[in-house]
Amino acid sequence: MTEFINQIINGLSLGSIYALVALGYTMVYGIIKLINFAHGEIYMFGAFTGMLAITVLKMPFFLALVFSMVVTAILGVIIERVAYKPLRKSSKTAALITAIGISFLMQNLTAVIMGPNTIAFPQVIEKQMINILGVRTNSLQLMIFGVTITLMFILQFIVKKTKLGRAMRSVAVDKDASVLMGVNVDNTITTTFAIGSALAAAAGVMIGLYQIRVVFWMGTAPGLKAFVAAVFGGIGSIPGAMVGGFSIGLLEALIGGYGGALFSPYRDAFVYALLILVLLFKPSGLLGKNVKEKV
Repeated sequence: MTEFINQIINGLSLGSIYALVALGYTMVYGIIKLINFAHGEIYMFGAFTGMLAITVLKMPFFLALVFSMVVTAILGVIIERVAYKPLRKSSKTAALITAIGISFLMQNLTAVIMGPNTIAFPQVIEKQMINILGVRTNSLQLMIFGVTITLMFILQFIVKKTKLGRAMRSVAVDKDASVLMGVNVDNTITTTFAIGSALAAAAGVMIGLYQIRVVFWMGTAPGLKAFVAAVFGGIGSIPGAMVGGFSIGLLEALIGGYGGALFSPYRDAFVYALLILVLLFKPSGLLGKNVKEKV
């Protein structure tokens, strides 16, 4: 029983990372119906920014975390303004191809600037083992889970209780009507990119600290799994992205812990198989809504 609870804790910690990245996917899709496949590389950029803030600027961890979120939010704004805004009235295929192009561009630029080898992430927070009622966990897992939940509550407050949140929900429903009601659609879309990028940066910094390394390709697999999480929970639904992220994390942890030699090496395959099943049987996801498009 104790081992099972330990796997649940591992899954929730990993799921926290997927949930933060999935929120970026689902927010952007909810606003402009774009799958931003460069989002995994934004997560990677955030990890590198946090690492440099600690090693070069000598910032303490939490200040480096905030610094990384701010810088990465600015990057998200630049990407949206330069790459996506000019294509807003183009086909979805053009925007999708552009997103993939931005992804490869960011990967290769990072490899050129930072080098292709793995770089150690400074261990500025000591990993201490904690025993709670017989269940062993560590301080980094609790920190990751706590920061994630805090950021999610802040996001929910912004979306539900602020003028910006009302604008975001309005644009997600009908851009044209939002313009007539005085909403600045361009600024709302840009702000959405900034928030999603900041959340991805937080995930990148925390996973860099937890795994003790960063590398230029580190955003590929988590980016794809976060996309699966967003689809599983209901792409366009913020609560769905949270549920999807934690679900994927738990699925990976349980298969890794109890799959044995037969299934454990293929836990990634189970995640992608889940995507196929969701698309086949419930394309709208757990908390998504079926929407009929006019043609």
